[in-house]
Amino acid sequence: MAAQADTAQATGWTGRKVLVTGGLGFIGSNLARRLVELGADVVIVDSLVPEYGGNLFNVDGLDKALRVNISDIRDGYSLRYLAADREIIFNLAGQTSHLDSMHDPFTDLDINCTAQLRLLEVCRHHNPGVKIVFASTRQIYGKPAYLPVDEKHLLGPTDVNGINKMAGEWYHILYNNVYGVRACALRLTNTFGPRMRIKDARQTFLGVWVRMVLENKPFEVWGGEQLRDFTYVEDCVEALLLAASTPAVDGKVFNLGGDGVISLADLAAAVVEASGSGTYQVREFPAERKRIDIGDYYADDQAFRSATGWRPQVPLTEGLRRTLDYYRRHLPHYL
Repeated sequence: MAAQADTAQATGWTGRKVLVTGGLGFIGSNLARRLVELGADVVIVDSLVPEYGGNLFNVDGLDKALRVNISDIRDGYSLRYLAADREIIFNLAGQTSHLDSMHDPFTDLDINCTAQLRLLEVCRHHNPGVKIVFASTRQIYGKPAYLPVDEKHLLGPTDVNGINKMAGEWYHILYNNVYGVRACALRLTNTFGPRMRIKDARQTFLGVWVRMVLENKPFEVWGGEQLRDFTYVEDCVEALLLAASTPAVDGKVFNLGGDGVISLADLAAAVVEASGSGTYQVREFPAERKRIDIGDYYADDQAFRSATGWRPQVPLTEGLRRTLDYYRRHLPHYL
């Protein structure tokens, strides 16, 4: 990752005042660690709501290197205090479970729409010079009409979460275009790696597979023929840093993909191979999940690569190996 690391270093992160919402979660904590390495002044805000993936162990050892504020982005008063002096906000806070959004749509609405609008209003009135990078999702495309999916593809979410994430994304673009609050969005796809939630499937099915392999239990692959691309978290972090430091991306949305395309059945085999042990069974989709499954998906992310020079540096097999190694050392903290 040397080339992208040099790019991030060259943009001058030392002393930059950064806020990471959802900073105790999977991507947010990896991003916070990278920002600390680069010398930034980092503040994290996270609600630590048990279902949403925040984990204090994710920033273990960084007690003196950053500030952690246990607060909810639905709280406008704390947001005003936290965001007022920040130069850059990485807005990663959100409800990520597609199934939870169908069971409790109003909570998903509060977090993924209302809270996003509240943050933007805080910035408009109290910190209009800030730059915001919003973590969106490939889920907003729904079932692809063609592959690979580029940014011109029609949006057709298949669940409440996708609809609300779509609205949250476009609030950011609207505030960029109308109010001059600089913002962009990255549509992330199947990010994986150390510090992801593995105790259930609220964040990613791959996390459950990792847990089951390490516990010497068989895991299930639903369907198996679906095609996906995966982004290792370090590559995702570098993409976020580049989005924050590249003025040409302001007011735009971009796909983020990985280094290749793989079927879920082949991915399961790769997990077992990377682990050196494990078994899995291919089964039919549960009916509740099948209703919101999108089939095959993989991204065309050439627009972001062209705008920033980003390229994924960690191959899928290497990312799986690093992920398994991390959880072998720290599994009890994630159960």
